[in-house]
Amino acid sequence: MRVNFVLSEVAAGLRRNLTMTVAMILTTGISLGLMGTGLLIANMIGDMREIYYDKIQVSIYLADGITDPQRDSIAAQLESSPEVKDYVYESKADAYQRFTQQFQEQPALIANTPEDALPESFRVELVNPQRYPVIAEQFPNGQNGVDEVRDEGDFLDRLFSLLNGARNGTIAVALVQALAALLLISNTIQLAAFNRRNETNIMRLVGASRWYTQLPFILEAALAGLIGALLAIGGLVLTKVLFVDKTLAGPIKAGIIPPVDWSAIIAISPIIAAAGVGLAAVAAYVTLRLYVRL
Repeated sequence: MRVNFVLSEVAAGLRRNLTMTVAMILTTGISLGLMGTGLLIANMIGDMREIYYDKIQVSIYLADGITDPQRDSIAAQLESSPEVKDYVYESKADAYQRFTQQFQEQPALIANTPEDALPESFRVELVNPQRYPVIAEQFPNGQNGVDEVRDEGDFLDRLFSLLNGARNGTIAVALVQALAALLLISNTIQLAAFNRRNETNIMRLVGASRWYTQLPFILEAALAGLIGALLAIGGLVLTKVLFVDKTLAGPIKAGIIPPVDWSAIIAISPIIAAAGVGLAAVAAYVTLRLYVRL
């Protein structure tokens, strides 16, 4: 009977403060959804680092008017350089073929790109990718048939800085939303306790413990946090299905960005649920101990 009483009090409390409960659930769901997004971005950054940093290359783009002796001289320098682990010559035709494979999901871009628009190049893999300046000094831009020497590591550093900024910004907004959710939970619990003060006072007079009178309010907050967490998880699932798997299908197939696997969402779902329930329950308990005497 005690369990039934507590559960009935929880249901009654949620119904009495329906609008506040809905607001609490939505705020909690948004904050947890942003937290989950930040975690997914962090996982994606880790996957991208593993994919790209192992394949960093220095591209030596050749000028249009390069001669065969100049091309052979560059190849000989690369062959004899101790900084070079491996290198591959890529003709204009090879460059265009790789371009069409990477952007096969964008036929309009391929159609508007002439076959000879991409330069021939040497794609160089270094023993130590951080030694790029040595290669840049050996092959100065605009000399001996070299048009430009480009290090993919610089681009990756800028890309990961941007992604890290997006992750940090998302988590920062999530923290602000979480603070708003905690304040809303606190106000909701105070209001619920005030509305039911006569019932709880009578229960205390007949011998009910403080824990027994506080438990329904804590369970109300925990249940609202759980519902908010489920909404957040559902939002992540919809984002994967409707945005990641469809809008980003081309870059994913081309290997430009890693996919968001279901295993990643499954892995962070318990974290989101535990955070929603735990933070809501703790906020309710602290509120009852500090501001409400039940």
